[in-house]
Amino acid sequence: MTGIDYFTWFVLIVIAATLIVGFVVLAQLPGKMAASNNHPQAAAINMAGWLDLIFTAGIVWIVAMIWAQTKPAAAAPPSEDVDTLKARVADFETRLASPIWYTP
Repeated sequence: MTGIDYFTWFVLIVIAATLIVGFVVLAQLPGKMAASNNHPQAAAINMAGWLDLIFTAGIVWIVAMIWAQTKPAAAAPPSEDVDTLKARVADFETRLASPIWYTP
């Protein structure tokens, strides 16, 4: 083998290593972005990034990137407790049972 053959193999190995590292970085990107944003579904986003690049060649990867940047709406805490709600329902039932619904 001549020097040019060694150089060719070196370039081929560098290109293959670059492609592998690029694939790993792209697969990890949605999960890392979600983790840095403290996303509550960061593990699912990370898995979506990996599975998408492995199985679907990047079709859903864009959705995973958008998903990593959004935060789900937090459920509003109940403003009233159950006893208060039961009392209100009972009041409505008595009003509906009365012959005149409107009382000034």
